[in-house]
Amino acid sequence: MHRAFVLVSVIAALNQSPPGPRAARDLAEALKDPAVVTALNTIDGNRPETTEFLCEIGGIASPSGREHQRAERVAAKMREIGLSRVRVDSSPNTIGVIPGKSGRALVFVSTLDDLATVAEHQKISGPPKVEGDRVVGPGTNTSSSTASIVAAAQAIVVSGLSPTHDLIFAAVAQEETGLVGMKNLYSDLGDRALAYIDVLGDGRRISYGALTIHWWKVVGYGPPGHSLGGGLPNVNRGLARAIDRILGLPQPEREKDNDNRTVINVSILPSGSVFNHKPETGWFSLDIRSLEGSVVEEIEQEAKAILAQVAEETQTRIEMEPFQITPGGQIPGARESDLVRTSEAISRHLGFEPTLRNSGSSNMNVAIGEGTLAIVLGGQRGGDRGFPDEWAGIPAMIDTAKHVLLLAATMGGAQSAP
Repeated sequence: MHRAFVLVSVIAALNQSPPGPRAARDLAEALKDPAVVTALNTIDGNRPETTEFLCEIGGIASPSGREHQRAERVAAKMREIGLSRVRVDSSPNTIGVIPGKSGRALVFVSTLDDLATVAEHQKISGPPKVEGDRVVGPGTNTSSSTASIVAAAQAIVVSGLSPTHDLIFAAVAQEETGLVGMKNLYSDLGDRALAYIDVLGDGRRISYGALTIHWWKVVGYGPPGHSLGGGLPNVNRGLARAIDRILGLPQPEREKDNDNRTVINVSILPSGSVFNHKPETGWFSLDIRSLEGSVVEEIEQEAKAILAQVAEETQTRIEMEPFQITPGGQIPGARESDLVRTSEAISRHLGFEPTLRNSGSSNMNVAIGEGTLAIVLGGQRGGDRGFPDEWAGIPAMIDTAKHVLLLAATMGGAQSAP
């Protein structure tokens, strides 16, 4: 099916009534549903259980690419609370479903993996512990979102809410190393997904567009030799000249509305190891990002032209190797879609005044890059991520679960069974 047709169909489906609800009006109706009230009360009542679950999964070392033990524990919890079709795929993503009737799906996503440094801190810190309204310990901050979506799913099952669309809860792997799990999830679901909600917080911030981010490793090669053998050609000369010219590309002129967030950055530059020897190779990182994917591609072509010219001038060889390519884009009509407006209404119901933006960067980039509506629920979650004293806020975790539940009740059409 042509992507443009899919995009129009998805937006239309989300904006029609039925099946798509209408923001504040339908939130108000959902809040009158006795089963929704029961589900919200269940989230509050299960706060100790959810906190204990966070302590457990947060203490499982899960560096990106090695999430299997945490994935299996989340899967066991999903089965325990009554989700259907629970599985751990090869990513390893953990996926559970509350079946609907329409054949379509609303997908809630959390991140399963941690920064590589977290596992090192976990070796010496001991298991996470509760300190007042916080769960403290390495691995808790990111894992709080998984605890939230599981808590919301459990409340839906307990309350007897019956959704129109499948409600899919997915803790996805390898977010830190190329969005691998999210790419696999998106590929598996295909056109069944109406929309994706990337759960990173309680919804104080809502992102509905995604930055395109391309990371390149620019590698230079030249003849090695002792300093006495002559300084040129020298690979460092080529790398330095290339960096200077690439960073001199006219970024401001690209910003027609001063809000396309175009950035060109070089941050890593390793080359050589001793004072009196020319290195044979060296490299630098190149980070190119913009709200407009076409701008990123334009800069890449200019960078490649610069590298070819510099290589000829300095008698070196310089090549661009892709390191991590993160898709992005803007969905026409996303800001006024029912998904964004309903999430905005839920945030206000929870007592927040949400900040909305069109420049997210997370698992949702995969869906948006392919033309499927997606949002990020950002905001409050915790602090000191990646440090030994990392923590997650319990109230924020509970509010996040309520936001997920209310999106399921509205956008997912989850209502009291007739």
